[in-house]
Amino acid sequence: MNTIHNSLKKIISTLTQKSQTISFAESCTGGRIASKFTAISGASQVLNGSCITYSNQIKQQWLGVKHSTLENFGAVSEACVLEMLTGIQIMANSDYTIAVSGIAGPSGGTEFKPVGTVYIGILTPIDKEVYHCLFEGTREEIQDLATIFAIKKLEEKINF
Repeated sequence: MNTIHNSLKKIISTLTQKSQTISFAESCTGGRIASKFTAISGASQVLNGSCITYSNQIKQQWLGVKHSTLENFGAVSEACVLEMLTGIQIMANSDYTIAVSGIAGPSGGTEFKPVGTVYIGILTPIDKEVYHCLFEGTREEIQDLATIFAIKKLEEKINF
């Protein structure tokens, strides 16, 4: 876990130096990404805010996820996470955003979206990308793995 702490310190330092900001829209991670960031001194210089958008209704109301997206693809989908990324970026006026939606289990999985299916999106000033992940473990382990994955991918995307 020390490597995540170091990654976060680098991310916060780099964003501070560049006068850039970040925000999060989390579903299955339940605020874990925001919690990791706020555990680091200096996070207030770069973290604009975070939303835990667990229900489809809140994804629509707060982030502007289209009803048709949820109907056609579901909340656990690339399409939904792309809209969550844009929605939190607009709401918080951030340079970087992370959005996460998935099935942490132990229930809720299907044949096509088994437990551990998580979509993690990262929006930067130059691109946005969504990763389709399949994590294994308990509910807490899946949530932690998704959190760590998101932070590491963000670290890769930020030019150090």
